[in-house]
Amino acid sequence: MEPSEQPDPDAAYRRGALDLLGILAYGALAAFDRLAEDARLAPTLADKVHMASMAAHQVSHFERVKARLAEFDVDVMAAMTPFHEPFNTFHDYTRPKDWPEGLVKAYVGDGIGADFYREVAAFVDAETRALVHEVLADEGHADFVVDRVRAAILTDPRLAGRLALWGRRLVGEALSQAQRVAADREALTSLLTGTVDRPGLDLAAVSRMFSRLIDNHTRRMAALGLQA
Repeated sequence: MEPSEQPDPDAAYRRGALDLLGILAYGALAAFDRLAEDARLAPTLADKVHMASMAAHQVSHFERVKARLAEFDVDVMAAMTPFHEPFNTFHDYTRPKDWPEGLVKAYVGDGIGADFYREVAAFVDAETRALVHEVLADEGHADFVVDRVRAAILTDPRLAGRLALWGRRLVGEALSQAQRVAADREALTSLLTGTVDRPGLDLAAVSRMFSRLIDNHTRRMAALGLQA
């Protein structure tokens, strides 16, 4: 291979970082849409206000990621395009039937995705990493969900079994979609696995990473009073 044909590790890194930002941008839009939809299912005015406020936060997150992409001279629409199908497929397969299922999806389904993106962010530049953590910050929504789900289970204990099954389905679908994205977006995967110039995780470390994802999922389910 001629020297001019050698792979450019910086170019591969850039593609991976842009993929991560593209995921975050489209994820924020998808979360806005879902939170607005969930607000229509909310049983009280206070719940509607909370969900609307969380949806507004997602618009702010989208604008922050859009601005970061612009610093790379990348249009946000182009960065988001590869992730339309996997996100939409996940949401089509996991459409909640009612308010409690919507709450669990926002907490459990989105939670495992956020954990994965934080893991990937360990391998990008400090400014992008800080933005990832900012966009994925909890902002008090977890406490809201835990309070509402536990109250619903207290009112109807039979709900716990259905929501536990729902939580298991969510994590299964989330992991399946993550695997599809990783298979399709080699540059994103290379952030984790590394290159000669940018060491990443070996197989044992990747296994530990997935163990952390599952452990975090189990803790979330326990916080809700559900069996993982």
